[in-house]
Amino acid sequence: MTSAHRIRQPRVAEIIAARLRDDILSGRLKEGDVLPSQDGLLAEFGVSPPALREAIHILETEGLISVRRGNMGGAVVHQPSADRTAHMISMVLQARSATPADVSGALLHLEPICASMCAARSDRMTEVVPHLEDEIQRQIDDFDDPSRYVPNARRFHETIVSRCGNEPMILLIGSLELIWSAHESSVWGDETGADPMNDKTMRAALRDHQRLLDAIRDGNQARAARLAADHLAVARRNTLAAGTDKTIEARLISDVQ
Repeated sequence: MTSAHRIRQPRVAEIIAARLRDDILSGRLKEGDVLPSQDGLLAEFGVSPPALREAIHILETEGLISVRRGNMGGAVVHQPSADRTAHMISMVLQARSATPADVSGALLHLEPICASMCAARSDRMTEVVPHLEDEIQRQIDDFDDPSRYVPNARRFHETIVSRCGNEPMILLIGSLELIWSAHESSVWGDETGADPMNDKTMRAALRDHQRLLDAIRDGNQARAARLAADHLAVARRNTLAAGTDKTIEARLISDVQ
């Protein structure tokens, strides 16, 4: 075989990584599974240790595995998740000096689309409405605890996105929701010293959520989108007024998991 036809070692590593990646993404390897030992993988693929190490490094860089050291070592499988996607997006946004206002501005345009899509679902009475009702009931039950207002309100918004019925939108817009939630939590947390949400503001938000739920239940797409946009504009104003409009901080994502 001439040198022109030889497969270089990095290419071999990419082939191994692709096969293992497919096993993870297809579900044949599940969250928390441990890859076979190095000797087992070497025997399975018939490659050199450097090629295998490079393949493992590729998957580790992609966040699909994490390598543990020591007696309990091994490569642990991680399924891709919205949380990890949100963290990656937040790092990119931080590197580009994007601000919380940029994120909330994007949601101001995108979340109403999800609300409209929820209202358009023919199965909304089973796949959307009960889940939003649960979130509103949670807000009512915890109403006397101001510290629960922000996380409960965000869960309502995240539910609208997660129930819109379109997986790419759920992932991408849901990631922005997580990033905004992290910022809101940092603004309204006890340690920040910001004034807590007052009773009037919380009641108005709860009424907005109920009206939005009613529009979705009725299948009124235009009204659902309009109500979502109006409510988001107010909520955005309150949070940005209370907190400094600094660059997105990726480290905050882990605080809301």
